[in-house]
Amino acid sequence: MRVVIAGAGSVGRSIARELLHNGHQVLLMDRERKDVQASKIPDANWLLADACEITALHEAGLAECDVVVAATGDDKVNLVVSLLAKTEFGVPRTVARVNNPKNEWMFDEAWGVDVAVSTPRLMTALVEEAVSVGDLVRIFQFQQGKATMVELTLPPESPYAGKRVGDVDFPGETVLVGIIREDHPIAPSRDDSLEPHDELLFISTPEFEDELEAMLSPGQRVPRNEE
Repeated sequence: MRVVIAGAGSVGRSIARELLHNGHQVLLMDRERKDVQASKIPDANWLLADACEITALHEAGLAECDVVVAATGDDKVNLVVSLLAKTEFGVPRTVARVNNPKNEWMFDEAWGVDVAVSTPRLMTALVEEAVSVGDLVRIFQFQQGKATMVELTLPPESPYAGKRVGDVDFPGETVLVGIIREDHPIAPSRDDSLEPHDELLFISTPEFEDELEAMLSPGQRVPRNEE
């Protein structure tokens, strides 16, 4: 897979290292000369250029790449890069970094963003996931299709504690995709049971999140305010 990363700061370089380790081809581009240093990641290709300029994106070979990652520290730049990648070069997949959570609402398909990654929101979700029992925590949102990955630690008083997965009628567009029990992952089958303190991982949609939480953890639900 060929990946172009706009933004060669610490975030962009970290992504590049992981992708290179997994055998992918990576080009890092940045307009700041101090960040474009091939010695930092010698296995990557490097380009000193402004990723918001069409000529620079042509030089980076976006028409032949599989994924564009907009990883700069400027949300405006990340939106422009994503939009140009989709509309001008037909890149199959775009991933954009969200620096300011107030700007999250813009990072959608209208701006050419397939997946938006908000570090503040992700860190908040991980903190909540570590300490919350009975509260639904949104771990990740997939921009295409508006699906979400959510987690809930099943409280002992849940009416579904001890029930077979096959006997539970989850809300529409909600799929149980994983159970973590005593630090061990389980691929749930119909015959597996839901046990107190299981960490349940679901793929769902925002409109069913409150219903899912009310069902598994009645009395603890706090309705979410969508921005």
